[in-house]
Amino acid sequence: MKAIGYRQAGPLDRDDALLDIELDRPAPRGRDLLVEVAAVSVNPVDTKIRRNVSPEPGQWKVLGWDAVGRVAAAGPEATRFQPGDAVFYAGALDRAGANSEFHLVDERIVGRKPRSLGDAEAAALPLTAITAWEMLFDRLDVRRPVPGAANAVLIVGGAGGVGSIAIQLAKALTDLTVIATASRPETRAWVQALGADHVVDHGQPLAAQVAALGLGQPAFVFSTTATDRHAAQIAELIAPQGRLGLIDDPEAIDVKLFKRKSVSIHWEFMYTRSMFGTVDIEEQGRLLDEVSRLVDAGRLRTTLTETLRPIDAANLRKAHALLESGRARGKIVLEGFRA
Repeated sequence: MKAIGYRQAGPLDRDDALLDIELDRPAPRGRDLLVEVAAVSVNPVDTKIRRNVSPEPGQWKVLGWDAVGRVAAAGPEATRFQPGDAVFYAGALDRAGANSEFHLVDERIVGRKPRSLGDAEAAALPLTAITAWEMLFDRLDVRRPVPGAANAVLIVGGAGGVGSIAIQLAKALTDLTVIATASRPETRAWVQALGADHVVDHGQPLAAQVAALGLGQPAFVFSTTATDRHAAQIAELIAPQGRLGLIDDPEAIDVKLFKRKSVSIHWEFMYTRSMFGTVDIEEQGRLLDEVSRLVDAGRLRTTLTETLRPIDAANLRKAHALLESGRARGKIVLEGFRA
């Protein structure tokens, strides 16, 4: 089967950073599904791993943790899906990625593809939707108010993949006022189109801009990027007893900034359930089924902004380069392997 991989971690400008390769088709066991991949999206985790993680000597590392396709075969213990079912999922970090014609995935972290979306549109959603959902409802617990705080959430990096779906989930499923950050005209327009009630510029100090909105201090802050750079401003603007969530990998954060306000800090890593085989691992499959239902009901929209065809090393390089530029908006998807 066709696939894209590498044997040595490193920067994108290496000739062997991403290569078109051939691999044996895997076989499903246990609760695995073998999915014939139709589209994949690209996430920051792909670029981080490509730069830093090499496979075992002589092996190939295949990236890709967002996929849409049809079930080609199911393992003997699989019960949720049948061959021919259209599915979408984000996969597991400790298994081979989905940048291949056929891919194995545990059915418990798989959802039914939204019927109203094409393959590329659906591929934009799984990883970011899981991340945003788990942060908002499992980690920050935004349905539980903070006494005296403004019923509002500040989403730092609102135009990115996770921010783009977090805005929509907050508007569709809560009564929160959503403040998103964006710094360019096109990203400001994007977050407003997704439903943000207010937009502030993360290139300028955040606290004064949020205060100027006249809402009061937000109960919640969801920081998707540059948390270390914004930490002091977040500590100033967040309400006492507020809750801060982050998903990026800051070099260091001075958590003492948050002590006097008794702010709680919450990490979200959407691979925790699959990596540790948690007892509630099936929550991710149920979550994706609910996202699919909300999409088909017209309450959520795809965050796809660019589609590259076909799925090959050249186009994957383009997607990685755009992500690493820091100027991506929404999600980049690759669709269809060359016949």
